[in-house]
Formats: sequence, structure tokens, C-alpha cells
Amino acid sequence: MLSHSLSETVSKLVRADGRPVEWAVSTGYVPYEEAVAVMEARAAAIAAGEAGELVWLLEHPPLYTAGVSAKDDDLLDAARFPVHRTGRGGQFTYHGPGQRVAYVMLDLNRRGKDVRVFVRGLEQWIIGALDRFGVQADVREGRVGVWVERKGPGWSREDKIAAIGVKVRKWVSFHGISLNVEPELSHFTGIVPCGIAEHGVTSLFDLGVLATMDDADAALRTAFEDVFGPAEQAVPPLAKAG
Repeated sequence: MLSHSLSETVSKLVRADGRPVEWAVSTGYVPYEEAVAVMEARAAAIAAGEAGELVWLLEHPPLYTAGVSAKDDDLLDAARFPVHRTGRGGQFTYHGPGQRVAYVMLDLNRRGKDVRVFVRGLEQWIIGALDRFGVQADVREGRVGVWVERKGPGWSREDKIAAIGVKVRKWVSFHGISLNVEPELSHFTGIVPCGIAEHGVTSLFDLGVLATMDDADAALRTAFEDVFGPAEQAVPPLAKAG
């Protein structure tokens, strides 16, 4: 059952006309610059009333991205992977195989026109998907993304399992979220993820959850519909990528 506060968020984020979001999943590794070009064009078309909303799930080859708040000192190994400067919010993030990236192109004109509520909806979407694997996750004040608490005899720490970085133009969103399913966690050591050095990074696999990417996609879709309303399968952009 949804909490009262989450129900209030959902009531603002679900389209009144009930029109489903296109839900597309790409196979292979999609080049980052091509993905950004698709998002830019689709967001413009949505704003112009020429295209429907889209959630696009994919994997990238290994790379780092720098959001508008990125600090150069947080790029620890610039030669390790390609670095892409991008207009999304946030700081440095890693993308690569084993990580599910979901680019979210939604018309916020029809979903409450409130960026704060939209970001909260993204957080609850991820938390809901993780709950389907028995993983308890939450957000933390002053820290972007979704976190899990880990404990052992005499120790405890909080690790990040999902990142959020979005941009909104003409009240249409793009960029989105990334969920660590089974990436190579050592790849994160070339940056200070999201500018937070005092905490680690984890994944479903690292937590002992043996989920496939298809399992993650199914959980993400169900949880997305809980927060944002119905979705329908669509042909992915760049279908021949990879």
C-alpha cells in the first residue's frame, strides 16, 4: 500500500488523460553521444506536441559523464574511459555494462509541472523497483540518488545503488536514472561519484541479489507504473545500435 505522502506524489505525476508512456528497451551498448542526440530531439518533439512520452532503457559502453555541477578534482583518472560533458544536473557519474540506464522523457506540463515532485517520483520509482528484490533503499538529505544501508559485526555504512540526473526544458524531462545491476564496481574508482567521497557504491549483485537485466527491467516497469501510470512497449530508438 502506498503511503499518504507517496500517494500525494503519484496523484500529481499521473497523466489525467491516462495516455501510456512508450517503454523501449535497447539491446547492445548504445553510444552516449547518439543517445543524447535522440533525447534532445525527442524532448523537443514532445514539447511541440509532435511525439509521445518515452522511457528508454539501455546500457552504455564504459564512460564517465559530468553534470553541470561537476568539479574537475572529482575526475580521478581522466584517461581511463571517455569523459562526456553533459547538461544534466549533478556531478560525475559512471555508466557501463551491467548498469541499467533509463532515460525519462516525460511531459511535466501534464504531470503537475513541479520539478521537486518529479524528482521525488523518480526516487520512489527506484525504491519501489528495489523493494521487489527485497532490497530496502531510501534517499538521504543532502545526497542525490538512492542508498542502501549495509551492516556487519561492528560496522555499518551506506552505499549508493542508483543515480539520478535530469534536465527539464520547456517542462519536458530528459536524461534520467541509472541502477547498478551487475556493473564492474571498480570502474567507479576513476571518479568521485556525485562528488561524495565518504560513501561507497554497490549493486544488486554486490548485495547478493542474482538478478538479470530482464529481471531489473520487469521490476522497473512495474514500479514505474505505480508512480507515473501506464506504459506500453515500443520499438527502441537506434534499434540497430550495438
